Amino acid sequence: MKIKEQMKKYREMKDAELATELKNIQKELTLSSLKVKVGKLTDISQVKKMKRNVARINSIISEKAYGVENE
Repeated sequence: MKIKEQMKKYREMKDAELATELKNIQKELTLSSLKVKVGKLTDISQVKKMKRNVARINSIISEKAYGVENE
């Protein structure tokens, strides 16, 4: 999924849905980080992508909290 499409999807979500999505991604990130340390995960770039998604979701939550309108 392209970044703009993903951001649009996140912006259309409600606060509760964003919080749930954030928790799910953070769980996946924790598991993936452990797999990298153990050596079972070969695609390390997934961890970086998940970290970026966490940052994107946190940014959108902040935008909604302050009432900022972005497209």
